[in-house]
Amino acid sequence: MNKNELISSIASSTGLTKTDSAKALDALVSSITNALKKGDEVRLVGFGTFAVTKRAATTGRNPRTGAAIKIPARKQAKFKAGKALQDSVN
Repeated sequence: MNKNELISSIASSTGLTKTDSAKALDALVSSITNALKKGDEVRLVGFGTFAVTKRAATTGRNPRTGAAIKIPARKQAKFKAGKALQDSVN
């Protein structure tokens, strides 16, 4: 499902217009993104948790040349599915 299909699904299940559904989806994504930028985590009970984790710097290898390369430390967004979501999928 892509973004347009998700917007259509939201519109049909809520009775909102597609424009309003797109605004709601964009607001949700923006709110989650802003919270993760601040270092907060977002918990949606029954759905899952969005959080930021830190990855340490590591050394990797270029597969073509075999030369060692440095991979810098960085922050990474993670999602962990909640129990209700996991149960509904399985």
